[in-house]
Amino acid sequence: MIQFMKNKIFLLSIVLTAFTIVTSCDNDAWLERTPKNSVTDDQVWDSPAMIKSLLSNFYNRLPGPVFDTGAACEGDDAMWSGHGDGDGGRNDRVDYALNYGRTWEYGFIRDINLSLEKLEAVSSLPEEQKKHYNAEFRFIRAFHYFNMIKRMGGVPLVTGLLLYDGSGDPTPLQIARATEAEAYEFIYNELEEVKGYLKETENSRTRGNKYVALALQSRAMLYAASLAKYNNLMSSPITLPGGEVGIPAAKANEYYQKSLAASKELIASGKYELSNDFYKLFVDKSQTEMIFAKDYLRSAEKWHAYSFDNIVKSLSSSSTGSSTISPSLSFVECFDYLDGSKGTLKDKDANGNYIAYENLEDIFANKDARLWGTVVYPGSTFRSSPTDIQAGVAVWNGSEYEFRTGALGSTYTDGEKLTGLDGPNNGEMYVSNSGFYLRKMVCEEPEASVHPTLAENWWPWFRLGEIYLNAAEAAFELGQTDEAKNYINRLREAHGGFPANSLATITIDIIRNERRIELAFEDHRYFDLKRWRIGDQVWNGQRNDPNAMIHGLYPYRVIRPGHADDGKYIFDRVVPTRFKHPRFFRVENYYSSIADDVLNNNPKIVKNPFQ
Repeated sequence: MIQFMKNKIFLLSIVLTAFTIVTSCDNDAWLERTPKNSVTDDQVWDSPAMIKSLLSNFYNRLPGPVFDTGAACEGDDAMWSGHGDGDGGRNDRVDYALNYGRTWEYGFIRDINLSLEKLEAVSSLPEEQKKHYNAEFRFIRAFHYFNMIKRMGGVPLVTGLLLYDGSGDPTPLQIARATEAEAYEFIYNELEEVKGYLKETENSRTRGNKYVALALQSRAMLYAASLAKYNNLMSSPITLPGGEVGIPAAKANEYYQKSLAASKELIASGKYELSNDFYKLFVDKSQTEMIFAKDYLRSAEKWHAYSFDNIVKSLSSSSTGSSTISPSLSFVECFDYLDGSKGTLKDKDANGNYIAYENLEDIFANKDARLWGTVVYPGSTFRSSPTDIQAGVAVWNGSEYEFRTGALGSTYTDGEKLTGLDGPNNGEMYVSNSGFYLRKMVCEEPEASVHPTLAENWWPWFRLGEIYLNAAEAAFELGQTDEAKNYINRLREAHGGFPANSLATITIDIIRNERRIELAFEDHRYFDLKRWRIGDQVWNGQRNDPNAMIHGLYPYRVIRPGHADDGKYIFDRVVPTRFKHPRFFRVENYYSSIADDVLNNNPKIVKNPFQ
């Protein structure tokens, strides 16, 4: 609901007693400390340091999963392997509720609008400096609106303070929803107006600047274009009579063109470079691919627990604090082989017999390098040391294999390993249930996975890899297939280790698979499925669909004396028992419902479809 202001506005100094002071080891870090004193209104708006402190707080309030392991499980290709209390809505979800993903947060909008008014009315800073801060506040507002719009459709666009006049008539404060098209156009136009003033932060990767604005234009216009095209290709397009939901199909090309233009300008700027080490991109702040990120720094007492929560079991410092995300087998198999063949793992031959491998890692050989940078799989290393992933032993009984397992770190009767310290263990908490661990954004530094000193690698909001994908998709949809193919090939070469021009042809399915691989666990998958209108097809509630039902791959050491396979490894496909129900995303979930209190307080707000 829109939070209305009373006729008397309190000094921002009162608000600032709860805000933070900027501390940094360089000019690019935006971190928080507890303030010691409140300040007056004039002191705030005549002080660049205090305005930056306020901006720092606002950046910190921007929504997103920000290393939320639960969100990573539900919205991407993984299951929850943490504590049992966390299963609800992760492994046990029967379907997605109508309010799933709901975001309707106007308190933040009010605070930004108040700041914009105070900056204009109170500050005596030089005009050029005021224009920059005005632009930065408006960038944050546009980003926040985007995060609401991609969930809710058109929302009320409030750009000034709503002041109650005491008359008893709230009607002037009741703002109707914009159309979905107007909402996306608002974001684009706001960024067009402000990006030229964001000069002070041109080299920052943790504050808004011209290039971050271009990145948001690239993403927002791609979303709008996709909705204009694919929603209207549905047998029953999802719309509302007033356009609050549903974008005319005729607008698709215009939006694709705007997205492509923003992407091309950003790429051509040369400010950022694709990393040649996919894993380091997320844990090494010297990498030059990051465009805009949420920063962390232990010395400023700002950190996250993502590494602690997802370190491989044998390296965890806690019996109850690791391995909460188990990537799925279908995700691992969407990484192509470097020869261009599809990524389906060769666990059995054409006759259905298990294929035995000399080494655990051999089944994953010659795959897209992004697989290693994203997933810890059997036979791979972490912290330059071998992991210990083995489910058990496969004993040949004369006609078939019998699979035997034990406790983590157990030994079989032959004196050799039974089950590895890293499992997998079907049904156990804090150990992989799928046979895979997460590597992406899990820091290798030992202190990063130990309480209370936690990780300080940043959360990526925008990076160049996404911009290449946005450009490829927009170009493809505009019929510029060679250009689209070149963007994808460049990305595959830099991040995946493929040879130059590895793809001879390009399709929308290839582009979509590249996004699934490249942007995994960065808060894109759920929203991509929504904007392409294929969420109900991919997460279709069918138990026999490996994309809807999480599958795993368990390695076993072969016990078959006298046979060539004895001592080698075979792999068995499993459905982890803790993953109870297939994902079931319904047509009703393409837009989140609007809360009853919002509807009751503002009769101009129209309900979303199916609500």
